Amino acid sequence: MFKRNKLSVVLVLMLAIVIAATGCGADTGKSSGGSVKEVENLPAALKEKGDIKIKVIRKIGGDDHTAQFLAGAKQEGEALGFKVDTFSANGDTAKYLDAIEQAANSDVDAVVLSHAEDAAVVELAQKLRDKGIEVVAFDSIGDLSTVEGVTLTSQKDEALAQYALDELVKQHGEEAKIVYLWVDGFPPMVRRNHVYQDVLAKHTGIKEVARFGVANDNTTVETQNAVAAMLTQYPKGEIDAIFATWDAFAIGATRALVEAGRTEIKVYGIDVSNADLQAMQEENSPWVATAAVDAKMIGAVNVRIAAKKLAGEETPATFDLDAALITQENLKKSSEAVNVATLADIIPGWGTTDAFEEDWMKALKEANAK
Repeated sequence: MFKRNKLSVVLVLMLAIVIAATGCGADTGKSSGGSVKEVENLPAALKEKGDIKIKVIRKIGGDDHTAQFLAGAKQEGEALGFKVDTFSANGDTAKYLDAIEQAANSDVDAVVLSHAEDAAVVELAQKLRDKGIEVVAFDSIGDLSTVEGVTLTSQKDEALAQYALDELVKQHGEEAKIVYLWVDGFPPMVRRNHVYQDVLAKHTGIKEVARFGVANDNTTVETQNAVAAMLTQYPKGEIDAIFATWDAFAIGATRALVEAGRTEIKVYGIDVSNADLQAMQEENSPWVATAAVDAKMIGAVNVRIAAKKLAGEETPATFDLDAALITQENLKKSSEAVNVATLADIIPGWGTTDAFEEDWMKALKEANAK
């Protein structure tokens, strides 16, 4: 009898410890596992949902721009108390579509798509929406606009191309001999190409002497090899500049020019990363200008739009992020090496925007930072 009572006491004590350790309503002051704090002005729709899960699925990968985009999305979502998972298919269409299919069959609340240019994505986006999953798509096929509730976002691709090409023409004149690095099949590339064709039509003296383009997880190396081969065909004086519609192209071209000792040829690119800025700031670098939007900020803005959808707030059908031109001349004004984080010191407004950042989002960030 004594042993039985002693055992009962031990069990009761153990149960009390468990209850104390898992006490209901305890608030540690930190968010975990996608839990959204109940700040004073939190929209009712988010209160009802509780934990929020967002999946970010990007088709292209293997480049710094992708890394920054995914980091920006994850950082913004987690600052709001959401759980954010990211995935890059590294250019593999089958893996990309499969990832979207898996998201549709999961318990996620919202999906952010990036570079969804395949026609099959439209049906998958509809499947997501039919299941009540919110969708935001960056640099994606325009047909996604037929799916109710989807917001399409993009960089101002026309402005990006125009900035870079205007600088090229400014520095090399209206009879420049250029190499065009571009690949078809991607909505942003198509938009950039329209501007390129307009510039050629306006400045009929500009001559395209060669072109190359491939998009995969080895784009930079393949571009470097292709440009190196072009240089053997065109001696000095036959190429003035290279217009690279993607920074993966620009990096490859820059490396080829440096290795061949052909830095008299100048590179004009689109997009920017820390690796890009480092290359532009190296001594005698041929990469003299790039037009860009902060990739990390793009990821953050897409997550904010998804958050507004989950909150039941109105969101636009489309949204374009403003671009800026970064030149080697700008970078040289800094006494220290410039990176993406310090670009704002020489490019006013770089990397910051209050687009779609509601007061309740600011409150959530403040609460989660404690």
